[in-house]
Amino acid sequence: MTTDQGSNPKPTAHDVAREAQVSLATVDRVLNNRDGVREATVKRVNGAIEKLGYVRDLTAANLARKRTYQFVFVLPDGQGQFLTGLRKSITEAVENALYERISARTILISSRNQVALTKQLKALDPDEIDGLAIMAHETPIVRDTIARLKKSGVAVVSIVADQPNSERDHFVGFDNVYAGRTAATLLGRFVGPREGKVAVVVTSMHARDMIERRLGFDSVMTEQFPNLTPLPSIEAYDDADTARDLTRRCLSENDDVVAVYSVGASVRGVADALLSYDAPQRLICVDHELTENSRELLEQGVLDAVINQNTGHLARSALRVMRAKCDNAPVLASQEHIRIEVLIRENLPRRP
Repeated sequence: MTTDQGSNPKPTAHDVAREAQVSLATVDRVLNNRDGVREATVKRVNGAIEKLGYVRDLTAANLARKRTYQFVFVLPDGQGQFLTGLRKSITEAVENALYERISARTILISSRNQVALTKQLKALDPDEIDGLAIMAHETPIVRDTIARLKKSGVAVVSIVADQPNSERDHFVGFDNVYAGRTAATLLGRFVGPREGKVAVVVTSMHARDMIERRLGFDSVMTEQFPNLTPLPSIEAYDDADTARDLTRRCLSENDDVVAVYSVGASVRGVADALLSYDAPQRLICVDHELTENSRELLEQGVLDAVINQNTGHLARSALRVMRAKCDNAPVLASQEHIRIEVLIRENLPRRP
């Protein structure tokens, strides 16, 4: 007679305690990495867990302890559509995670007011938060804040723009160097054999995501498209009027521009400059992040392509990673991989 193993009940913490010949309290201390358990006992409990195939139900454990994860998102205070869309996605993700006992709040910081930024970051109390997701310029005060929170046991992830020189646990976002390389490949192929210059408009060259995208873009231009010369970056600080005026000036001073790379600036301002520019041949334009503005400009044919990362995936991934780090659980690389999406007019996702 054969036994259907699929009908066997899942092993419990009581089974682990029995197999390891320890108390249930000892099993709980080992599962939660608490002090006060001898190394030999820890090995015995972990051996029992592996032998039995025990998988801890963290949701049930947290419900039993009435634990609520307290997470904080620190984001730039810019009013561009990508940032407002990201904040909306975070709110939606938190609302959908309430049953997992997750609570999160968002703090908006100024990237141009270092005094205010320092004050806001120093006010983060590690005794009040379990996890931090931060999008900010990579500066000494940001690195020091991450180190201080990590020392107190707070899980820290960087989001959209990485902090690789800090002690952060994980980066949530696509590879910005690869994204820049993708943009360059598309732009170069759209331009074809024409010779000329490429205007490059960024938010700020103090932002790592902008720097990495520019690095990837320039490397492909040098490797594959010697007929194109990228110009120095124009910093528009996510302001539509600034982006319009500086792009117009660039075009008026360089009559051989054949394309524009909108790295992360206000695409509406860039588009206004393109639409008012009397060029002998239409200028190619590649942008980053799908927003209402970039969608409309793609549909109108002003933009040729948009390199996108899904804000909903970013928000959900940040929550999952912070929770995994709090629980000392593995991060599923396949689930948390943020894909580089290439969008053109013909493959735009339908509006909800």
